[in-house]
Amino acid sequence: MKDKYITVTQLTRYIKFQLDNDKNLNHVFLRGEISNFKAHSRGHFYFTIKDETSRISAIMFGFNTKNVKFMPEDGMKVLVTGKISVFESTGNYQIYVDEMIEDGVGNLHIAFEQLKEKLNKEGLFDESHKKPIPKIPSKVGVITAPTGAAIRDILSTIRRRFPICEVILFPSLVQGEDAKDDIVSKLKIADEFGLDLIILGRGGGSIEDLWPFNEEIVARAVYDAKTPIISAVGHEIDFTICDFVADLRAETPTGAAERAVPNLLDVLNYMEQLKIRALKSIKNTLESNSLKLKKLKEAYVLKNPLSLYEVKEQKLDMFIDRANKLIIHMLDQYKINIGYYTKERISLLIENILKEQRVKLDKELEKLDILNPMNALKRGYSVVKKENKCPKIKNIKKDDIIEVEMHQGKIIANVKEVKLDA
Repeated sequence: MKDKYITVTQLTRYIKFQLDNDKNLNHVFLRGEISNFKAHSRGHFYFTIKDETSRISAIMFGFNTKNVKFMPEDGMKVLVTGKISVFESTGNYQIYVDEMIEDGVGNLHIAFEQLKEKLNKEGLFDESHKKPIPKIPSKVGVITAPTGAAIRDILSTIRRRFPICEVILFPSLVQGEDAKDDIVSKLKIADEFGLDLIILGRGGGSIEDLWPFNEEIVARAVYDAKTPIISAVGHEIDFTICDFVADLRAETPTGAAERAVPNLLDVLNYMEQLKIRALKSIKNTLESNSLKLKKLKEAYVLKNPLSLYEVKEQKLDMFIDRANKLIIHMLDQYKINIGYYTKERISLLIENILKEQRVKLDKELEKLDILNPMNALKRGYSVVKKENKCPKIKNIKKDDIIEVEMHQGKIIANVKEVKLDA
C-alpha cells in the first residue's frame, strides 16, 4: 500500500522534469510589469512579473544582467525572454530570464536617459566646466575611424578652410563592444599630445552603432580631458552623451571641422583690417603729438624764457619784503618787553626770588637737623663703632676694641662679654 506514496521532492522533481522538457516552455516570450525588484550584490536580478490578474516569480542571473542597458524598477513594463522551470527548494515555478527590454521603448533609449540624468546631476553638462574653443588653432587632433566619410569630410573641410593647420589622426574603433575602451585610450593619448583642439566623432548610424559614444567611461574621459573637445557624432538629429559633455557639439563631422578652424580668407581679411586700423591709429597719434609740439614751440615762455625768471624774481622780492617787516615787528615787540623790565623791577624780582629760596632752604635745614644723629647724643644716647663703622651686635666678638661716642667725648673699650637677646 505504501509503495504508491511518493515524497514531495520526488513530486517536485517530476514536475520540474516535465516543465524542462516541454518545448513550449523552454523559450517563452512574456510581457508584464515588474514588482518587488531586487538587485543582488552578486549581479543577479530577482523580481516578479505581473499583469492585472496573475503573477510569476522571475530571476535573471548576472551573466545575463550585464547585457541589460537600463536599470529595472518597480512599475516598469518589460518584455522578457526565458524558460519556465521549478525551484526545487520551494516548489515554486518561475521564469529564468535571458533577455529583457522595456515594453514600448528600446532598452538603449532607457539607458541613454538614465545615464544622461545621472551625469547631468553630477554637473558634467554644466557650461561653467566647458573650455573655450581656440579661434585660430595650429594643431588639431581627430579621433575617429581611419576610413569612412567622417575622416574624409573633416580633412577636406580643414584643408579647404585653413590649410596651414596641422591635422593629426588618432585612428579608433567607433562601433562595437571594444569601441568604448579604444576611444578612451585614444582620448588620453591625444590629450597629452600638445594639441590646440580635439574633434571626436563618426558618421551616422543606428542607436546601436552610435552607442560607444553613450558609454559612461567615454563621457567621463571627455569631461576629464584638458584639451578642448568638439563632439561630432552622427547626423544633425542624433544626440549622444558625448555631445552634452563636450565643450562644443557639432551637428556633423563637417560642421565640426568648420567650427574647429577659421576660413583662411577671413583671417587674412581680418589681419588686413587690423593693419589698416593700426596704421590709422599711428597716424592719428603722430598728428596729435605734432600738434602738441607745435603749440609748445609757439609758447610765450619758450620764446621769452626771461619772462619766467622775471616773474620769479618779483615774487622773491615780495617774500624778502614780508620777511623784513616781520623781523622788524618782532624786534619792536622784544624792545617793549625789555623796557617793561626796568632796573628797579628786576632788583625787586630778584629779591623776591631770593626770599622764596631762603624760606625753602630753612625748611630743608630743619629737616636735616631733625635727622642729624648727633642731636640724639645730646639726649644721652651714644654711638658704638668698630673699626670706624657702626657694627651689628652679631659682628662684635669678645676682646674686640670698640669706640663709644657720646655727647662730649668718646670711650675706647675692650669687650669682655657679648650677650645676644634670645
